[in-house]
Amino acid sequence: MPVTKLKEFLDKSNIKYVIVIHSGAYTAQEVAESAHISGKELAKTVVVKVDGKMAMAVLPASCKVDLELLRKAAGGSRVDLAGEEEFKGAFPDCEPGAMPPFGNLYGMEVFADESLAGQGEMAFVAGSYTEVVRLSYKDFSRLVNPRVGRFALRP
Repeated sequence: MPVTKLKEFLDKSNIKYVIVIHSGAYTAQEVAESAHISGKELAKTVVVKVDGKMAMAVLPASCKVDLELLRKAAGGSRVDLAGEEEFKGAFPDCEPGAMPPFGNLYGMEVFADESLAGQGEMAFVAGSYTEVVRLSYKDFSRLVNPRVGRFALRP
């Protein structure tokens, strides 16, 4: 079960969380629907390259990444979306594209959209197409220490 690495980290850190098992879903919006979670509450992880270095952008599933705003938030000179072929080896315990927003477990910096910080809880895919983890944003922030900025385009 791909969630093992994350679960061990959360348990070791004494974090309260819930794992939601749902039918297979591949896009963030499909996951939200399948797991009965609001698209605003479900966070998606987008792998980007900030000045050529892999990083994670975490934002509500209902939004899209504005690369120019993310570049400004990151203080970089260039931000690009990373292709799946570029990062698939970085998450050996996860199904392709189902990595959790815990860049600290994978040696990546994490950028979180400020809209997530205003929520009490967040949910996210946990390494597979059938598992979602729900926990408090405060715990996520304390464990991951993301750089918070505004880079999500709302629909």
